[in-house]
Amino acid sequence: MKIIERTDERILTANVFERDGARTARPDLGRWTEPARDIPVYHRCDVLVVGGGPAGTAAAAAAAKAGADVALLERYNHLGGLSTGGLVIWIDRMSDWEGKLVIRGFAEELFDRLPKDAVAGPPREQWGSRDPAQAAHWSMRTAAWHGTVCWSPTIDPERLKLLSQDIVLERKVKLIYHSWASQPIVEDGAVRGIAFESKEGRMAIRAQVVVDCTGDGDIFARAGAAFDNDIEEGDAHHCMNTSWLFAGIDMKRWIAFRQGQPEQFSQFMAQGREECGLFEKPYVSWRDDIAVFMGPRQSGYSALDVDDLTEVEVRSHNAMRAHLDFFRKHAPGFENAYMMLSAPQLGVRHARRLKGVDSVLRSRWPEGTALPTEVAVTPAVSPKFPNISIPYGALVPEALDGLLAAGRHVSCDRNSHGFMREIPQCWLTGQAAGAAAALAVSQGVEPRAVDIASLQKALLGQGAYLRPATVAEEQAA
Repeated sequence: MKIIERTDERILTANVFERDGARTARPDLGRWTEPARDIPVYHRCDVLVVGGGPAGTAAAAAAAKAGADVALLERYNHLGGLSTGGLVIWIDRMSDWEGKLVIRGFAEELFDRLPKDAVAGPPREQWGSRDPAQAAHWSMRTAAWHGTVCWSPTIDPERLKLLSQDIVLERKVKLIYHSWASQPIVEDGAVRGIAFESKEGRMAIRAQVVVDCTGDGDIFARAGAAFDNDIEEGDAHHCMNTSWLFAGIDMKRWIAFRQGQPEQFSQFMAQGREECGLFEKPYVSWRDDIAVFMGPRQSGYSALDVDDLTEVEVRSHNAMRAHLDFFRKHAPGFENAYMMLSAPQLGVRHARRLKGVDSVLRSRWPEGTALPTEVAVTPAVSPKFPNISIPYGALVPEALDGLLAAGRHVSCDRNSHGFMREIPQCWLTGQAAGAAAALAVSQGVEPRAVDIASLQKALLGQGAYLRPATVAEEQAA
């Protein structure tokens, strides 16, 4: 086990558990030649979004709002990705270190429309507060970091599933569940659709622009786009796990124990690691009778290896059982806990990152410069740094046409990936990619040739927060 400490460059203190033993080499069992065949074209559209996670939902909604004919392909039976099916129900910081809401646009629409009892977090007047009592209170509720209260709420995943679905259907997006994109259709160096698998077999969707929101870069990688896959060893962002929920608990009692008896809490955690091996502390949810476990985080596994994915699932489910027994016996507030749900989706944090025309770079963190091609703004990882500009080029492959990438696989260095993979940033890049894809179709150009000023204007019209001088006057208005 490694303990990853919180620093100016990472937000969490986390325990990271390494895999058991080395990966076993898979034997060469020969080859089978798949025969060529014609497959039916299931659908044609302007913009095809592959993957209905936070980025994909935002991309589809934004492209449709901009007037494009949009299809959204999703392999599960719901939208929201890790924010819903992955039970990552703690939504990371959406306000900056001064308390200003900078994760806006589609994300803001979601929180405006979610039922009030589906969201828990600090009231708006406390965002940015450095009052010690307020910070101490919210630090136990995933909403205060570096002594500052932040808007980083927890949400009801079922409500977010429903709302995400409502929004895309309201905008006449063709929604396709239970379908797995398997191969991009590449013609003359441009992606013009995908082949996908479902219970009906293999079919195709044709599109003028494809937005890869798979999270792992499956489409752009198979289409031949360049990517990086190096990781930051000193961070937890490369780990995997299956999250779960326990119900029947008293979160207030647990917090009182954790906050009021730090020595006993430390002993509890040490005993848990000794008895359970893989071990994680619970986080608050949107209700005081439900706890979420977003670990134990496991390293040394590949999100692109089916055997590794299986092993992480098995280890995580066994850990869920061990945690229930241990917490019932030893954790204040968990005496009557029971298993509510293990996440239907595996919690993958990192696989591939696009090599784009531009990138979100660690070297730019101290600058705070609003880049000329800015399409979104993210809070920095600590108050040491100003807000960070996300350039349009981070969504655009170096050479491949007909495709944009949004979500945790955008172009960034391994340090910046620590926050660019988070759900709010996925909403940001998804909305930018969707608006850009619609604009490319309407302008009759490849995505890399989209007029930036027009894109920024379109994003402002959808409620996004931007800062370039070219749109400063509109932003102020």
